[in-house]
Order: sequence, then structure tokens, then C-alpha cells
Amino acid sequence: MDVHGRDLRYFTAVAEELSFTRAAERLFVSQPALSKQIRMLERQLGVVLFERDRRTVRLTAVGEALLPHAHEVLAAWRAAEEAVRETVSAERRTLVIGMSTSPGRGLLPALRTRLLARCPDARPVLRQVNWADPSAGLADGSSDVAFVWLPLPDEDRYRYAVVAREPRLVALPRGHPLAARAASDAESMVDFADLLDEPFLALPEEAGPLRDYWLALDARGGRPPRVGGVVASAEETHEAVSGGQGIALLATGNAPLVVRDKVIAVPVRGISPSRLAVAAARDDSRPLVLACLAAAREAGAGARCDPAPGA
Repeated sequence: MDVHGRDLRYFTAVAEELSFTRAAERLFVSQPALSKQIRMLERQLGVVLFERDRRTVRLTAVGEALLPHAHEVLAAWRAAEEAVRETVSAERRTLVIGMSTSPGRGLLPALRTRLLARCPDARPVLRQVNWADPSAGLADGSSDVAFVWLPLPDEDRYRYAVVAREPRLVALPRGHPLAARAASDAESMVDFADLLDEPFLALPEEAGPLRDYWLALDARGGRPPRVGGVVASAEETHEAVSGGQGIALLATGNAPLVVRDKVIAVPVRGISPSRLAVAAARDDSRPLVLACLAAAREAGAGARCDPAPGA
């Protein structure tokens, strides 16, 4: 037996009005169509729900028994519809922001303030993503927007706004000879050429061109890097550097995540600066996503940055 919600709505309207004419007006259907639907419901159930004559309509005992249950079913369905509407509305207001580490630099508060100014009902939700995913969740759709380091794999799939452009530093164990030189001169820098023979810590291979960038392949003149270990978090980087496993390039703003105890950071001469961006899938034109990218452009307006495709 397959009784539809429409059948129960028609039945309860007639039961409450005890008039096919008034029930039809209430339901905005014709009286013949309503009468036909009630007869079909009675045949489907194999019962008589209403006693009719020219003047009156009355519920039968079976109709009386069905009515409270019909009310319960319709109320439950209305509650289900409301739950669906609320969930869809919440999803439309929710913006999942992926990141591999906290962006710091005051960027999150600035982005949030500007986003809420544009979309007061927005609900930004932060999501931490492993360094093995350089898109911070954009590639598989688990993030709506993300703080990412450039370059991105398959960069033409994304649009982005650069929010920070910073020199790169090198993280060294305190006992390293170059660390001793830096300790003696607070303004000293290290030439990248002096680091070519050092073991470097690398991102996981899945990071693709971002792994190459943080190994500075473009500044090695074709010499392959010595990889002393693979790291997937700031804490792993700190432990590997302090343990003498290798050295690592860092963005200036990320140095506080690694530099402490036995690790210091020294500016590096001869390599390009790092670029941090807020990115989204290029084909994602949801208003909330576009508003976040616009907010990111405003938040990063003070940063000297390169033109961003699609930004």
C-alpha cells in the first residue's frame, strides 16, 4: 500500500471541513478532482472514509481512526521539510576555509571581518589539512576556499588572491656553522649557494610543484637536492631540524611555528620570495566564495604581490 502525502492532505482537509466544497477551496483544487482523489484513497485502503449525502459529510469510524494518524504523518513530514530547509540554508551560509598551517599575520581576522561585512550571515569554518595536499582541500572539494602557498598544482583550475609576499628564511639547528655566523651578526644573510650541499627537508611527493618550490629547485642550477627527510607539519619540521636531519626553507611569517629551542632562522639571499594566497576552484561561482575572494583581495591589498590569474 503506497499512500502519498497529497492523499493524506486531501483526506484531513475534508475531515476538518466536513465539506468537499470548502476543502477544495482550501486546497485550491476543483471539487471533482478532490472527490476523485478521496475515492481513489478509499479504494486503495479498501474502506469507506466518509458517509455522504446531499447535505452532509461525516467521517466513518474508520475515518475517525485514520484522522489522528494522518495528522501525525503530515506534521512529521512538515518537520522533515523544515529540517531540510534549515540544513540547506546552513550549508549555503557555511564557508569551509582550508589551511595547512595557521596563516597568522593577522590574515584570518582581517578576512573574517571583511567577509562578514559583505555577507553578515556567513559562517566561516576552519579546516586543517595535511601538507601532502598543497590545495588545502580544494582539489577534492572538502574546502570551499583555502589559504595556499604558490605555486599550486594544476594552477589553471583555481583563481586566487595573493595576501602575503615574504622573503624565505632557512631553519638551522643552533649548532650549525651558518647559525653561528648568524648569531654573531643579527643582520647577516646566507647565500643560497652556501646551502646547496646541505640535506634539505622536503614536503611529501604529493605536494608536487610546491615540494620543488620549498627545495628551491629553480635556484640550484640543475643540481639535485639532498633530501634528508620528509615533513608534513610544522612540528615535524622543528623536530627534524633540531635533530640534525636536515635544514628547511620557511616563509618569514611561518618562522615562529618552527623557530624555538634548538632551531633558529636566517634570511636567505638568492631565492625568490614566498607567496601566500586565498584560492578557490575557478569554476566555483557561488556568491559566498566570490565574496571571500574579494575580501581576501582587500585583506591583502597592503601586500606587494604578483598578478593573480582569475583574481
